[in-house]
Amino acid sequence: MNQSLNKKKPLLYKIGISLVVFSFVIWFTPLIVPFLPVTASTKAVLVTGALILAEVTFWIGVAIVGKEVAMKFRSYFNPRNWKKRKE
Repeated sequence: MNQSLNKKKPLLYKIGISLVVFSFVIWFTPLIVPFLPVTASTKAVLVTGALILAEVTFWIGVAIVGKEVAMKFRSYFNPRNWKKRKE
């Protein structure tokens, strides 16, 4: 068997991938916030905080795993690429 397939990824790489994936989860938080029973100013703070946290988390993950891997993940979540055929 090929050794590169058996090679385990380092812990730091896994942490970076987790941060990138977690940043996409945070992006969905603003969709839930309008339905929370809090004031409008609190909702504005929550949405803004979630968007800032998502971007910071994404870029920290990019710094850890590298630009190519992060852009590959980001292309998976881009709606423009959902219907394109893989060739």
